[in-house]
Amino acid sequence: IGITKTNLIKNYLGLSKYMIKQKSALLSLNDRDLVVVKRSFLRNLVERLDESEQLNFGDKLGVFINDIARIYGKQDDIQYKIDFCDNLGFFSSILDDDNNLLVVRKFGPKKFVEAFLWRLFEQKELNPNYIEEEMKGNKSLRQKYNNQIKESGISSSHYSYEFAKIPENNNE
Repeated sequence: IGITKTNLIKNYLGLSKYMIKQKSALLSLNDRDLVVVKRSFLRNLVERLDESEQLNFGDKLGVFINDIARIYGKQDDIQYKIDFCDNLGFFSSILDDDNNLLVVRKFGPKKFVEAFLWRLFEQKELNPNYIEEEMKGNKSLRQKYNNQIKESGISSSHYSYEFAKIPENNNE
């Protein structure tokens, strides 16, 4: 295949720092095989996707979290979903003074995070045209995007959006 055994082994060992997968070596809480992926490795993969694919992947990850919440009867409990994301190691559950969720920028690129949070909070797909290529020169689409997303800009190291607000009386 055009690679020496030494280089193949070296590359394999290098990759093993990021992904651990060995049958029955690591088990999930329900005794199934567990795949562990380093967060920075996943973030780098997502960053290499174009904006529309980032948006799509963020939406799919949001659907995954919503589906798990639905299984446990918590589909409308945003605090449960955020705590679940925290327990998965996605991001810490940090709120500002107005109860807006702050998501560390290391979680992923902007479009990925927007689509993910939109799916969690609104339980619907973010408009797939909300990418720079589509909004460039389309003032009405950009205005619609700005009105829907409303980035708070509270912290330079976190994403925060007005739609991603945790209700104060969320005791479900």
